[in-house]
Amino acid sequence: MNKTTKGPILQWGTVAQWAIVYICPNHLILPKLIFTVTNDLSYDQRMQRICSSLANNGYEVLLVGRKWRDSSVLKEQPFKQRRLKCWFNKGLLFYGEYNIRLFFFLLFVGADAFCAIDLDTILPNYFASFIRNKKRLYDAHELFTEQKEIVTRPSVHKIWLAIERFAVPKFRHGYTVNLFIRDELNRRYGVDYGIIRNLPVLSTIQPIEQAGIQHRFIIYQGAVNEGRSFETLIPAMKEVDAKLLIVGKGNFFEQTKQLIEKNNLSTKVELKGYMAPDELRQLTPRSIFGLTLFEDAGLNQYYSLSNRFFDYIMAGIPQVCVGYPEYRAINDEHEVALLVNDTEQETLVAALNKLLDDAVLYERLRLNCLRARQVLNWNSEGEKLTAYWLSLFANQHSSLT
Repeated sequence: MNKTTKGPILQWGTVAQWAIVYICPNHLILPKLIFTVTNDLSYDQRMQRICSSLANNGYEVLLVGRKWRDSSVLKEQPFKQRRLKCWFNKGLLFYGEYNIRLFFFLLFVGADAFCAIDLDTILPNYFASFIRNKKRLYDAHELFTEQKEIVTRPSVHKIWLAIERFAVPKFRHGYTVNLFIRDELNRRYGVDYGIIRNLPVLSTIQPIEQAGIQHRFIIYQGAVNEGRSFETLIPAMKEVDAKLLIVGKGNFFEQTKQLIEKNNLSTKVELKGYMAPDELRQLTPRSIFGLTLFEDAGLNQYYSLSNRFFDYIMAGIPQVCVGYPEYRAINDEHEVALLVNDTEQETLVAALNKLLDDAVLYERLRLNCLRARQVLNWNSEGEKLTAYWLSLFANQHSSLT
């Protein structure tokens, strides 16, 4: 649908939704929003979900990301997409180059508001919005400076912390994924952000009965990064009677490959790499259960609330999950996971085997997932997201920062 017409507006049917447009004497202009990430757009389910919700509610949305040498062709979405190509692929040289390219792109592209996703794109958004006198918003998907790969490198941590201290106070509007990150950013910088959880879109699945599983495999989906417990998970698989599929890539991908080879598990642990969201949504329900594991090596890990935790629930499968505060709070209410107190090898062996062997526990968790997915989905969060952006444009004379 052509978003320059009145088509999207007419189907909203509420006075509040009409308010997101600028009302001019002779025509209506839909707000143009730009979201920026450093990853490949093809596999970013979270941003596809966010941008689709806003586009379907009448905003003109552009999602900007990174183009890799092996990037696949982008699928058509309700929103526009743009990928920037860089010479460097990792480290400070990549972040420096990407931020410069992104700044000049934002400086000249048409937009009413800029949204930085995480700290690694916040500087171009700040400077471009400041120069152009546009609204800006920070999407704190995680507590960036508290990731293991950052806090364990003092010089790197110092750089990112300086960026955080400089930029975050200048983003008065924003949202994050849980109460802890919101309160921590408020404590550090006095900002008052909303909370939009990483809940998946409610989808139809074909529930798989435990007795009917033909291919016994456990699934890990998400970033293959430091701090995800692969150092203990991989050797633990030697004592588990099931195959493990790891779907995703990240800064610990090569090390994970080496761990598999070192432990002679090439026939038992399979690295699938990136997988398109549609394919992943078909694969996940076929697995026995999923894994949500983080080392207790930083505030970001300890207070995380990851996409995969909810994706497994949506797929109708139980999971082995760290018993950190955010996960425990949800599990206390819905009981969808077997929680572990740590990610040591012996602990993981015991938990994986228990969920494989205890049919009563497994079935209880599986049925709870099918109930919880009716509640823990994007329907309500998408409405909260739209309402948040609506509040920014409801008043033409509101602050631009």
